[in-house]
Amino acid sequence: MPRCRLNLSTMIFLVILQGAAVVLFCGWYVQLSPCGPIPSHGKVHVLLLSSWRSGSSFLGQVFSQHPSVFYLMEPGWHVWTTLQRPGAKALRMAVRDLLRSTFHCDFSTMEAYLPRPQNMSSLFMWSHSRALCSPPACPLTPRTHFSNQTVCNLQCSKQSLAGAERACHTYSHVVLKEVRFFELESLYPLLQDPGLDLRIVHLVRDPRAVMRSREESSKSFTSDNGIVLEQRNVSAADVQYQVMQEICHSHIRIKETAFQKPPPFLEGRYKLVRYEDLARSPLEEISSIYDFVGLEMTSTLAEWIYKVTHGKGKGTIKEAFKITSRNAVDVSQAWRTTLPHSKVRRVQDVCRRAMSTLGYRPVNSDKEQKKLDIDLLVPREPYRFSWLPPNTVPPKIKP
Repeated sequence: MPRCRLNLSTMIFLVILQGAAVVLFCGWYVQLSPCGPIPSHGKVHVLLLSSWRSGSSFLGQVFSQHPSVFYLMEPGWHVWTTLQRPGAKALRMAVRDLLRSTFHCDFSTMEAYLPRPQNMSSLFMWSHSRALCSPPACPLTPRTHFSNQTVCNLQCSKQSLAGAERACHTYSHVVLKEVRFFELESLYPLLQDPGLDLRIVHLVRDPRAVMRSREESSKSFTSDNGIVLEQRNVSAADVQYQVMQEICHSHIRIKETAFQKPPPFLEGRYKLVRYEDLARSPLEEISSIYDFVGLEMTSTLAEWIYKVTHGKGKGTIKEAFKITSRNAVDVSQAWRTTLPHSKVRRVQDVCRRAMSTLGYRPVNSDKEQKKLDIDLLVPREPYRFSWLPPNTVPPKIKP
């Protein structure tokens, strides 16, 4: 049998060739693989994912007032009010692409949806962002201070959109609140983007409380309701219940996607939060959320959180979109004394599975509904309600 002899030079060449092939293959694989390390240059991106009237304005402010956070409220509002499309399904990719560019602190996509002149005040609920009231966006509020929306509206409204973009680059965390996604699959490209370190905080609330809050501000949801229902012909008496059904189904889809055979790139990136848990133990819950996204609780923030959750009363209709000092537990229970039991039964019917999945007990009579010492919140099982990143440690409060 003939023998093949290789000299030393040939062997070295073959080894080098093999190594080069491995390097090229690994580079190709990393580009295609969604599971590789995420070079986000230290910046963390957080999507506060919720639905209307679920306490997301409050949790958004918990992020916004943090000195390390650049926060914007519902960029998707601009897409839904600008593009003439019939429903949410046709708009979700446009909303996602707007979120992607905003997470990257690129406001050029946003400009396509804004009227002229394009100042910071063109952004939806812009004064709710402490970062837009602080340098370098606006010289009004030092980063370590809490912003005042009224004063910010007066003094920062003429600041340029370019200033907001510059400000975005100076923060370690970019947090966007959004209520216009009804499943997680649309967000997969963001989770696989090698330039984003994306964490999803999914905030839910008792559907009966959501219904009560939506009724107080029903006129403001007319346009959104049509988009959520894909412009279906629904009677006025049934619109709110049909919308609630869509919202409840979306929470089920999102939670089940995250917990039942989730894709590998979602691991450690999703946390489910119930508004009622926030109301009962605000400092503990918010510290856990901060820890999940890599923020530190400070004593100043802890004091502010205590004040805004331990006030008096349930808030007024005029305060529906404002963050004022209220009793958070009273707010979470307000539906039990104000929403007629007939409406409660209908909400329970259309949201029965969501209530069971998320841990909300139904009531079977008006008497049971109004008996506030009956706890309707199922105790939470931590391993079911959140995935924490590896090496999670208890939250610390900085002085």
